[in-house]
Amino acid sequence: MPPAEPLAAVPTDAALIAAWHGGDEPAAAELVRRHARALARFLAGAGALEADVDDLVQETFIRAFRALGRFRGQCQFRTWLMTIGGNVLKDAHRRSRRAHVVPLGDDLRDTDGDPHEQAVADEAEQRLAVGLEGLTRLQREVFLLRAQQGLEYEEIAAALGTTSGAARVHYHHAVKRLKEHMK
Repeated sequence: MPPAEPLAAVPTDAALIAAWHGGDEPAAAELVRRHARALARFLAGAGALEADVDDLVQETFIRAFRALGRFRGQCQFRTWLMTIGGNVLKDAHRRSRRAHVVPLGDDLRDTDGDPHEQAVADEAEQRLAVGLEGLTRLQREVFLLRAQQGLEYEEIAAALGTTSGAARVHYHHAVKRLKEHMK
């Protein structure tokens, strides 16, 4: 029986970044594949409209790849990417204040699934969204980076330009306010 071939090691983000700097386009595609879904969840949770999430993810990656030469690895690539995504979202909010958007009616929404379960899920989602809107910007971003993305407080502090102790306090207050809101 011939010996089994060793499994190829999964390249780190740093290795993919180095490969991309060397002209390896598939390395960039792998970075996008690896982080796009988490970035989209973060942006949606931070208040991006569902219809805008894909565009915001794309804009975040465009900005990130343009600035990749300045990435020094002081935090994880994902943390740095979420920071850029937060800035892209802030820019989009500023632009949207100048534009008037007419939302589509509920009769045009997709209605898959059990109607009762969908209604319960929609109500919980709406209450959570309202609860998130009621948080301060910093509380909301800390909560999403911790609860949704699973980042450590030190990573959150680096991404948001604060201390890990302050990130803990913001997270604690966010959780407390969301629990009260969801009752």
